[in-house]
Amino acid sequence: MTSCDILISGGGVAGLTAAAVFGDAGFRVICVDPAPPITDSTQDGADLRSTAFLQPARDLLERAGLWARLAPHAMPLQVMRIVDAGGPAPEARSIRDFVADEISERPFGWNLPNWLLRREMAARLADLPGVDFRPGIGTKSLFTRTTGARVTLSDGDVINAKLVIAADGRNSPMRQAAGISVTTQRYGQKALAFAVSHPIPHDNVSTEIHRTGGPFTLVPLPDQNGMPSSAVVWMEPGARAADLAQMPVPEFEAAMTERSCALFGPLTLLSARSLWPIISQRATRLTAERLALMAEAAHVMPPIGAQGLNTSLADLACLLDLAQARPEGLGDAPMLDAYARARHTDIALRSTGIDLLNRAAMARAQPLRDLRAAALNTLHGLTPVRHGLMHMGLGLRRK
Repeated sequence: MTSCDILISGGGVAGLTAAAVFGDAGFRVICVDPAPPITDSTQDGADLRSTAFLQPARDLLERAGLWARLAPHAMPLQVMRIVDAGGPAPEARSIRDFVADEISERPFGWNLPNWLLRREMAARLADLPGVDFRPGIGTKSLFTRTTGARVTLSDGDVINAKLVIAADGRNSPMRQAAGISVTTQRYGQKALAFAVSHPIPHDNVSTEIHRTGGPFTLVPLPDQNGMPSSAVVWMEPGARAADLAQMPVPEFEAAMTERSCALFGPLTLLSARSLWPIISQRATRLTAERLALMAEAAHVMPPIGAQGLNTSLADLACLLDLAQARPEGLGDAPMLDAYARARHTDIALRSTGIDLLNRAAMARAQPLRDLRAAALNTLHGLTPVRHGLMHMGLGLRRK
């Protein structure tokens, strides 16, 4: 039997970040995940998606000693560009830029491939003496009482912890063990994730192209083989997305170039294609005795506006602040009640906002597509509204 301050169930980007954050703060941490992190983009099962860390997320990464490792690989996102291509032909009919310089001296965020994040985060954990990272081991059962939690692992070890953090995904074993239910909204969409190169530079602009079925988003990556490169998330109805995932490469490259309105010239596929379903999901409660839910164990959102992981890191920042304010109360009822109160409204607002944006992006009827374009032009054209939307998207308070 082993004891620690915090047991983290889940070794994805959110779970690894949590382990680094709490380990750097001096807490004794055990982090487990049944799947060892894949740290090479060419390995089977590599997470080919990318993550855009927004400004508040960088501050948290710096506190944990992670940013120094990530900064050399990070692509700054200076402009968020929204393109409406909802006319009869797949061509840009409205382009609106949201520019970071208007509200901040820093970029909106920084983009990194998920497989690289896992590599650098696992390396950081190895440097923290208070962190025990156990890849290849999962959580099996949870027993709690007012004084602590006991978690049995898949290898038979039993962990006594003051606080258990569930960062173990949308099908969270720890959430299920605590009997916390979820509400789920299914859109009938799937998302393709892959990397491309293109002859026209991205100029550190993240581009979201709206037509039907969902957005087609290109987020800057470092150059590959001397060519500009981007990570792509392409959302479509499930059957269409499945067909695209199996399409021969030449046909797929033609299809994605057309869907991108050829804004970057012909797109060349650089990676395998991964496919996953798009849902919105929220846990009915964020806490149970000695247990806190964060990240996709607590909330799942469509991949729009870089809100998913950045909402997760806001969960983590809240937990850290509460733990450091009352370390003697780590994991007790007052701490967990404060966490649930602090995070409920923000999660609800962001989940609702992303749901509405996704539904607008899915619009197929031409009048609805025209209305979407008109709304974008109106919102962008009003400077106070535009600045307010940018602050809201970053999770920053207006001065």
